[in-house]
Amino acid sequence: MARFFEERFSPSNSQAAVAVTTVVAIVAAMALASPLFIAVGADPLAGYWALLREAFATTRGFGFSLVRAAPLTLIALGTIVSWRAGFGYLGFEGCFVLGATAAAWLGLHASAGLATGPLSLVVFLPFALLLSFAVGGAWASLVGVVRARFGGNEVLISLMTNYIAIFLVQYLVSGPMRAPGGLPESARLPRETWLPFIIPGTRAHAGVLIALVACGLVWTLLRKTAVGYEMIVAGLNPAAARYGGIEVGRRLILAAFLGGGLGAIAGLVELLGVQHRLVEGMSGGVGFTGVVVALLARLNPVAVLPTAIVFGGMTVGADAMQRSVGVPSSIAFVLQGLIVLFVLAGELLRRYQIVFFPLRSRARRKAIV
Repeated sequence: MARFFEERFSPSNSQAAVAVTTVVAIVAAMALASPLFIAVGADPLAGYWALLREAFATTRGFGFSLVRAAPLTLIALGTIVSWRAGFGYLGFEGCFVLGATAAAWLGLHASAGLATGPLSLVVFLPFALLLSFAVGGAWASLVGVVRARFGGNEVLISLMTNYIAIFLVQYLVSGPMRAPGGLPESARLPRETWLPFIIPGTRAHAGVLIALVACGLVWTLLRKTAVGYEMIVAGLNPAAARYGGIEVGRRLILAAFLGGGLGAIAGLVELLGVQHRLVEGMSGGVGFTGVVVALLARLNPVAVLPTAIVFGGMTVGADAMQRSVGVPSSIAFVLQGLIVLFVLAGELLRRYQIVFFPLRSRARRKAIV
């Protein structure tokens, strides 16, 4: 599966044709979702305008869009690293909650024996990042070892590990890490460990900067390093990679570790930037949504953050759309699903030349001349 999407969504594809495909997919999805507005007596154009205005044209709304985009970006980057190495990992929900759990444990216990009080963010954050990354990476590496050593199906195994991690966190917030008061959640982390806001008047926090740095690091890894090149080659053609002296199994396990670590950092960002305590069900399906963001970005680290902002902004604008035109906010999620379907369909049509793309056809004519 990872190789299938690698071949079709590689950054080497024509950028102009990709842009045309995406725009057409969005317009087609909006047109197809319009009858849902009409069925309840609402104006589709007014609803779409309210969605876009709230998510991207107001400072407060754009700040919330960035908040939603930060964990999506990190999970999408983890998807890119693992999938481009031929490892179709889908266990990011588990990595997310385990990364948040590791950061919460450290935040609650790191300063317990210090007479000076809680650690400052400058001291705490590097250790929290390392711990969360290591926990998430080790968790995903277990699936990588099963795939590399025993030939197991990483898709099914990783999906099952999500439930193990989620139920483990439920046990922790209902037992050992439960705060006094009866709710299934941990105690609130010290304020010194919270991520600071970066845009005045909004909830946008420094997790956005962490996601931006991660984009640059993943791009550098895959495009500028020998290790990244070996992982990509191993994902595209394992037999040729082995013939060239690449240890495919080790590269796959490394990709699993890096991908799981990035998914865990997404949990840390959500914990320290939004929740400030470990809460049951805090992932909310973000582990699967991040995979969708990676697909929409064509497994390109450079395009991940803008794609995540757009995708997260649609969720933010859904409430404004509901208030403005009186339609259920779930229409925004229907719209997201339609966009994904049309993008995937557009890629297949473009690959098999079923649809006429003027930009690509013009390039071919010039090449023939």
